[in-house]
Amino acid sequence: MNNTREVEVVVIGAGQAGLSSAYHLRRTGFEPERDFVVLDHSPAPGGAWQFRWPSLTYGKVHGMHALPGMELTDADPGRPSSQVIAEYFAAYERAFDLRVRRPVDVRAVREGSDRRLLVETSDGTWSTRALINATGTWDRPFWPRYPGQETFRGRQLHTAQYPGPEAFAGLRVVVVGGGASGTQHLMELAPYASATTWVTRREPVFREGPFTEDVGREAVALVEERVRQGLPPKSVVSVTGLPLNDAVRQAIADGVLDRQPMFDRITPSGVDWNDGRHVDADVILWATGFRAAIEHLAPLRLREPGGGIRVEGTRAVTDPRVHLVGYGPSASTIGANRAGRAAVRDIRRLLAEVPAPA
Repeated sequence: MNNTREVEVVVIGAGQAGLSSAYHLRRTGFEPERDFVVLDHSPAPGGAWQFRWPSLTYGKVHGMHALPGMELTDADPGRPSSQVIAEYFAAYERAFDLRVRRPVDVRAVREGSDRRLLVETSDGTWSTRALINATGTWDRPFWPRYPGQETFRGRQLHTAQYPGPEAFAGLRVVVVGGGASGTQHLMELAPYASATTWVTRREPVFREGPFTEDVGREAVALVEERVRQGLPPKSVVSVTGLPLNDAVRQAIADGVLDRQPMFDRITPSGVDWNDGRHVDADVILWATGFRAAIEHLAPLRLREPGGGIRVEGTRAVTDPRVHLVGYGPSASTIGANRAGRAAVRDIRRLLAEVPAPA
């Protein structure tokens, strides 16, 4: 334990949620490296954005809210979002002197002595009085299992590995998933593929009209109720439906967004349904979402029987030292900003109420 370093707060993750939290720590008097440290396992600034496919240009990004204290201005809508947002995050880290340590892999968070937590990493161990977990979901793509999946002779990939539409030129593609990623992938790759098939477990719900603040609040409240009950969080899109814009209407009219029920099995050459239907495929693209990357918190035993961590605001109900930012209802760019501020406010109160041991 000789190489254990002590700080007041450890922030895990330097995406939107982590940087927002670090900003509010800095703004309220915490000094980086002395009072808090930000650990990020990515190779460079940008959070999960740096791994997005090149065809996702900044102009196609919906609902990207600026980080607190610094606007994102004059961004070229034609540039890849991975470049635009990575550069913005890098500039933000410099502007507020956040001193993010990377690449650092967090392996486990355990109970230490004197009510401190031990954060075990590839860069040694940190002893901290409070923890802000802002690890997001990108590192945990969800792959459903279906009979015959291992026999498929084509290629299977997840949204996390999506290379852009050109890679599907001349191929027969089955896209699985009824969320925003699934529809975006279909609309983008359809002009290149020789054939596309869209399958989802549930009938997709398309939402007419603008996404108002009231609609957003209602959606967040539904997601918040799940995490309050200790259930795994769902995405906000899962409770709001898919926006029905002009591009989506055209894709429906062209037969690109022609949803089929979920297949029953995968064969070496494609997918089968129990009613006898078969579709040949060269690629199965799983746009099936992500799960929260929280395995490193397992030693703290925060999970409820329902599979999630019960959270009030951002605080883990069973351990007030642990805050989850960008988890559940705060898993959006504007939600992460607000949650970062809330987590720091609660942590300041906690540290004041429980003085550090002499």
